[in-house]
Amino acid sequence: MAAKPPPSGRVVRDLVELTKPGVTRMCALTTAGGAWLAPGFEWLPALAGVLGASLAVASASAFNMWWERASDPLMARTRDRPLAAKRLAPGAAFAFAMGLAAVSMVVLALGTNLLTAGLAALAIVLYVLVYTPLKYRTPLALVIGAVPGAAPPLLGWTAVTGQLDPGGLALFAILLFWQMPHFLAITLFRKQDFARVGIRCVPVVRGDRAAKLQAIAWAVGLVPVSISPTYLGVAGPLYGGVALVLSAVFLGWTITGLGRDREARWARSLFFASLLYLPALIAALAVDAAL
Repeated sequence: MAAKPPPSGRVVRDLVELTKPGVTRMCALTTAGGAWLAPGFEWLPALAGVLGASLAVASASAFNMWWERASDPLMARTRDRPLAAKRLAPGAAFAFAMGLAAVSMVVLALGTNLLTAGLAALAIVLYVLVYTPLKYRTPLALVIGAVPGAAPPLLGWTAVTGQLDPGGLALFAILLFWQMPHFLAITLFRKQDFARVGIRCVPVVRGDRAAKLQAIAWAVGLVPVSISPTYLGVAGPLYGGVALVLSAVFLGWTITGLGRDREARWARSLFFASLLYLPALIAALAVDAAL
């Protein structure tokens, strides 16, 4: 007897799960922030930029799950993903990811400009074809993966302005520098899972102390980078003051890891601190821009 097809509602939920909704929501928020801060803000290109960038991120996430469908069942945090749990066929997931990518390019090309569409396409390629396979070869993959991860606010900026300039690149740099301690924390408390599937993250290859020192180095760089929008005239002194305090506190918490023996517990706390840091920084930018 043939197996019964899954309920349509289950299929829809699995397709949504392929897009990593939490990641997509955060990227939509940062894209919107980049568009809102851009000079000459207009609603139509801004909305098209948020929609197109979100679809591009969702596409990259779906491609990533398709690529890692063999290793995901070996890790506790990923073994219930739709492809790992064999609730979706790989071909259907790949077609879904391709469809999202195609629609995102159309939305960005027609609703914003070719620069934004090109940057989004480059981000998808870097994440799927460069970062995903490289993380099984070298810890440097994390830096490469942070580049497309930092693209959303830049996409929001270019959707409105149609050009690359220091303001948009400063927003890109903030997200780039923030991602590194954020993801290094994940690699520390998920080290055993990553080692099991052969992911060559920093703690697995170079040890926990090296990962902590790298997190500190990036957090140090985040301090001047986070306040750069004030110096560039993108934001005012209110944002600059809040960003300085937030970044200094975040750096201080990162440094405390050197004296902790229980890496997993501290790494989890750093991970959650990073999740608080970014929305607080975005809120400060929004309030500053509204005043």
